[in-house]
Amino acid sequence: MKNTFKYIALAAVVALASCEPEFENTVTDEGFYDTGSANLSNYVAVGNSLTAGFADGALYISGQNNSYPNIMAGQFALAGGGAFTQPLMDDDLGGLLLGGTPVAANRFVLSTDANGNPFPAVLEGNPTTDVTTSAAGPYNNMGVPGAKSYHLVAPGYGDASGILAGTANPYFARMATSAGTTVAGDAAALSPSFFSLWIGNNDILGYATSGGSGVDQTGNLDPTTYGGNDITDPNVFGASYTAVLDALMVGGAEGIVINLPDVTSIPFFTTVPAAALDPTNPDFGPQIPTLNATYGLLNQAFAFLGVPERSIQFSTNAASTVVINDDSLTNISAELTQTLAAGGLDLPTATIFGLQYGQARQATENDLMVLTSASVIGQLNADRMAELMALGLPQADAAQLSVNGITYPMEDQWVLSTSEQASVATAAAAYNATIEALAAARNLILIDAKGELAQVASTGIPYNGGLLTDTFVTGGAFSLDGVHPTGRGYAYVANLAIEAINRKYSANIPTVDIGNYPTVQVHNNGGN
Repeated sequence: MKNTFKYIALAAVVALASCEPEFENTVTDEGFYDTGSANLSNYVAVGNSLTAGFADGALYISGQNNSYPNIMAGQFALAGGGAFTQPLMDDDLGGLLLGGTPVAANRFVLSTDANGNPFPAVLEGNPTTDVTTSAAGPYNNMGVPGAKSYHLVAPGYGDASGILAGTANPYFARMATSAGTTVAGDAAALSPSFFSLWIGNNDILGYATSGGSGVDQTGNLDPTTYGGNDITDPNVFGASYTAVLDALMVGGAEGIVINLPDVTSIPFFTTVPAAALDPTNPDFGPQIPTLNATYGLLNQAFAFLGVPERSIQFSTNAASTVVINDDSLTNISAELTQTLAAGGLDLPTATIFGLQYGQARQATENDLMVLTSASVIGQLNADRMAELMALGLPQADAAQLSVNGITYPMEDQWVLSTSEQASVATAAAAYNATIEALAAARNLILIDAKGELAQVASTGIPYNGGLLTDTFVTGGAFSLDGVHPTGRGYAYVANLAIEAINRKYSANIPTVDIGNYPTVQVHNNGGN
């Protein structure tokens, strides 16, 4: 069965994304600007990918140049601020090597398939940035893609020998001053006069983007036992965050802290609808009567077992939600097998149905499909088909029971259920409470990224010549990975910080025209 949901069903995406208006920045008089009572002579930015300028699934030069700290530093310079250095990659591809072996992929660009449908594709080319040949830091931009809160204070996180083992980070290894240093330590060694700190997104993001396949580690105070997709315990987060601030402020530096936006409101979770099954699709619509008849027997068993809410039925006149596996549900595989067999289904088939649908249900509009699920919904799951054939099913029958989201429940990695969303929200609220309390106690500026990005998602943010929204590809705020901002999105964050500095320190630092910063890049589509 062919895919029932196109990755981006927007015929005008390429034209809209490739021919955006450009605006000149306002002509300025350097003597007119000043930093007020703020000391911006040595600005240091600490954080993760959001600080580094990561976009389109990779770190690359033009993205780094459009990082929010670099934009801020450029405006600080107009008012007499100091130099700002970044660990720039060696090319604009974004791939990263370790002794010639790839450890990070190239970035995404907007391409089109044979039918003219636009989709994010990995930019082809051989990357030249190698961890082993990069110059040591520290740099003013200490944003480390992939870093969680506790990584910033972890010795050895920049030890290149631990990269393949997963104990070190290749991006920090590029700029660490020694194998045993910490991110916070190298940043503090610069003796910042002013700093920004944006950390914590990755403490929940991996769990969310993997469809909740990690573990909520709340209650576990030993981060060395955490998996890559686990949720960080709020107390571990608080202790790590405090330690980073202690390091940055030891010399009396002032600064900005940024709280965490609602990660489930980004395009990675809002682009693919749960109701992705269109009855007008010629590969799906004609099968609906047969599918409903097949599920009818299963639905009777659900009702008999007291779980009628797990019933599955597809509409012939409206889009239907996909079938998912919800591991928060009680597994009733054994009971389902017995009920189906008692109802007249042969035992081998009843066993297969029981195992396949023991934790299945139809998604609701509150379940969030991850962006990457678009490429698998309605597709044949070859692994599942092979498993069923190994159990004795003929290939044709095995294939019919192996269509993702239709006959084979979408696996956990493709959907963030409501219960999983609750775990993310609870942790994020705890992290933000810590950030807010520490900002107040230390007289630091607090940027409310949660509230600001909620406005981007709801009404959009007007700028000179357009509207910044979170719509995937065309909204301008988010890059092609659906998680990280575009240059335009980062410029918006930079303006929020500059405006806050101006208010607190009676400074006069100019903001930037966000319309003058890039959004997604179209590849081989003719340009403007």
